[in-house]
Amino acid sequence: MSREQASISELLLSLDSSELQEAERARLPACMFLLSDKGGAVLSSVVEYYLDSSSSQALLLLSSIREPHHKVLLEKLNESVSRSGTRLGALTLLGHLIRKQPPWVHHISRSPLLLSLLRCLKTDSDVVVLITGVLVLVTLLPMIPQAGKQHINDFFDVFGRLASRSCKNPGHEPVAHLVHLHAGTYSLFHRLYGMFPCSFISYLRLHYSMKENLDTFQEVVKPMLEHVRVHPELVTGTQDYELDPSRWRCYEVHDIVIECSRVSLDPLESSCEEDIYSSSCSLITPLPLPHLDLTCSPVTDAVSSSGDCKLLTPRRRFSSSPHSFRCCLRAPS
Repeated sequence: MSREQASISELLLSLDSSELQEAERARLPACMFLLSDKGGAVLSSVVEYYLDSSSSQALLLLSSIREPHHKVLLEKLNESVSRSGTRLGALTLLGHLIRKQPPWVHHISRSPLLLSLLRCLKTDSDVVVLITGVLVLVTLLPMIPQAGKQHINDFFDVFGRLASRSCKNPGHEPVAHLVHLHAGTYSLFHRLYGMFPCSFISYLRLHYSMKENLDTFQEVVKPMLEHVRVHPELVTGTQDYELDPSRWRCYEVHDIVIECSRVSLDPLESSCEEDIYSSSCSLITPLPLPHLDLTCSPVTDAVSSSGDCKLLTPRRRFSSSPHSFRCCLRAPS
């Protein structure tokens, strides 16, 4: 470890000190270290420290990163997402960072990090990783809408896999995890339908016309379709137009989020879509559930996501779909 890395490590420990004066004294030098970081060694050390400790102070430092330092940050995140041992922590960190809409976020659309995120969602077997990853993707899509032209089939493949996984549960996952996975899949459904309706409906028609996918359609996808309006673009738009990057030039992130909410028939989904990037500390996501027996006692376990996720399970049986279910996904302050 270089002297510079050793110094930043000491500062980070001081930042997390319970002594407020010590933490305050360390804040400015730590920021200066990052600003003067030329080779990326300091930034990499801060990322590693966060992955080891989930330090809120390290997160604040990383949230202050500006161009051109974002290149090192994206490279380090991509490296961490590509390793199974650090994947969950890296996805959690990415979720925290993009929710702050940093000025460099659009670079992710051309970064290997996006490919690693999609590869993870299409291949990883850890359900908590999948929950975290899909929430990151849902949050990220309105920030990089132009990525649809190159990656639209990847987005659809992710949806198809997660819908099947939440229905069939091949790994016999706990019910709590299934509920969170279904919530993430439901949010991804709304995002894809709101942004790319012509292409998405074409995919659904083709994918769920296959016999082996009919059960997933009946249990998971059909209830979701019953919770959206007919999208105007299905009448006036085309697949080529909705994938044209120039379509998004006049849209801000919040414009896209609101457009997605307008086609939802679910009032809670609509309200949370409109508020997702506000200063509100919580996001309430209702979801039509597959046939799950939730007669067990209320779940209080926290599940890592792009925020701190608390599952509130009422004492009732969900015996048919769709049903509204509240999953409070508390965003980082």
